[in-house]
Parts: sequence; structure tokens; C-alpha cells
Amino acid sequence: MSKGPGIFSEIGKKAKDLLTKDYLSDHKLSVSTCTESGVALTTSTVNRGGYSSGDVAAQYNYKNIFADIRVDTESNIAATLTFSDIVPSSRTIATLKYPNYESGKLEIQYFHPHASLTAAVGMNQTPPIDVSLNLGTPMVALGAEAGYDAASGKLIKYTAGISLTKLDSCASILLSDKGDTIKASYVHYIDQLKKSAAVGEIARKFSTNENTFAVGGSYAIDSLTLVKMKFNNHGIVGTVLQHEFIRKSLVTVSSEFDTKSLDKTPRFGLSLALKP
Repeated sequence: MSKGPGIFSEIGKKAKDLLTKDYLSDHKLSVSTCTESGVALTTSTVNRGGYSSGDVAAQYNYKNIFADIRVDTESNIAATLTFSDIVPSSRTIATLKYPNYESGKLEIQYFHPHASLTAAVGMNQTPPIDVSLNLGTPMVALGAEAGYDAASGKLIKYTAGISLTKLDSCASILLSDKGDTIKASYVHYIDQLKKSAAVGEIARKFSTNENTFAVGGSYAIDSLTLVKMKFNNHGIVGTVLQHEFIRKSLVTVSSEFDTKSLDKTPRFGLSLALKP
């Protein structure tokens, strides 16, 4: 386990990734390469609903500085600069976008063996401000976050959560939507590499008395092949088959269908990622 409780946004993330990551509904092709100078280049194309788009990304790591620059087919440019240890035990992340300058953000993360603090501010005249605090250890963490809108002078969000982590499991509870939604999740790992796992998540929205739940899991058939499946109370079933056919190169096939409307055409997604 890593030192410290981690940042607040990591509470519940393991369950969320198991239930959402790699479940695709579009077709994507990405090709990566690395230059002699150490710059990693990735070209991606996506076909979504008959509409195709693409982007080119360059990533470079030099000492304690990491740069990620992306340009897409609609002439949008996004740059993320990460500086580690400008202040000891800290990370500074600057996100810049063109032409939408106002969506840029500056975030500072501070790590302590028993606490982590993050503060993010938007880059505009009336910037939104997000602050989070997480206390505890790698095994037990308790935290909260809040968002303040300078334009309206009001809190736009506040969330609290707790997580319990063991070598083979992780449980979390989040109270979000300004106290209107409570969500509990549990992940249990079946193998030491944490590729095979079972996950369950349940949420209740107090204002509407609505309950939702989802269960799923992943299973490593072998060291190169992984299958995933999920099901929720709305009758949606999703499946994923992922295979590493060449070292670091993955092909991912995903499908989703509604068991309550079997006349609907199932949705399929395909991703091919080629890496050196």
C-alpha cells in the first residue's frame, strides 16, 4: 500500500473504475510511439454515432516536470503541466485550454503521512474554487470536499466520505449532492495481482426516494486476457473482453444491452491500442 490516505477523489474510485472503465460504445484506434528524445506520441481516432474525430497527444517527462499536450481535429488545444516537489511533498497541476481559456485550472496537492490537501482554482475573472481534505492512513481515510462559486458567492457542492482498505478488499461510503445522495461500494479482489475482482455499489437519493444498485466483476482468464461484466437495477448488462495480443498493445471489445427492452439493438464498442 502507498503511504498516506491519498486524495479525497480516490474514495470510491476503485469501484467506479470496475463498473465503468473499458465499457465502450464507440470505435477507437490509438497508436503510440516514443522518440529518441523521450517524447511519447499518441494518435487517436474515434468513431462515435457515425461521426469521426481524432487527436494527437505528446507527453514528456523531465526530472520533476511532466507535460501532456493534446490537439484535436476541431483545433482545440489542451496542455497539462505537472510539477512535483516544488514544495516538498506537493504536486502542482496546471491545465490550459485553447480557445476556451476560462476552462483552465490550477491545482495544488499536498501529501502528508496522515493527511492530504488539494486546492483548485479556475483561471477566469470569477473563478470556482474546490478544496478537499483527506485524513487517515492507507487503510482508513475520512475526508470531505467543497466547491465555491465566486460569481454567485455560494457553495455549489459539498461531499464527505470514508474508505476502508485491506490487501484484498476496499469499501467506501460517500455522501454527495449536498447531502442528497449516499453511495456505498465494496470491492473484493480474488487474486494477488488484483485483476480478478467482484464489485457492488448501491446509492439512494433522498429527495426522490430512489434506490439504484450495480454489481459486476472482472476475471483474468490468463495473464493476457481479461473479461468484465456488470448489471444494474435498470436491466442494463455490460460485458468487456480485453486481450493483450502484443506486449502493451490491447484490443478491447465491449457490448451493452437492455434486458427490459430486448427489441433494442445492443450497443457495441471496439478499441485497439498499439504501443511500442
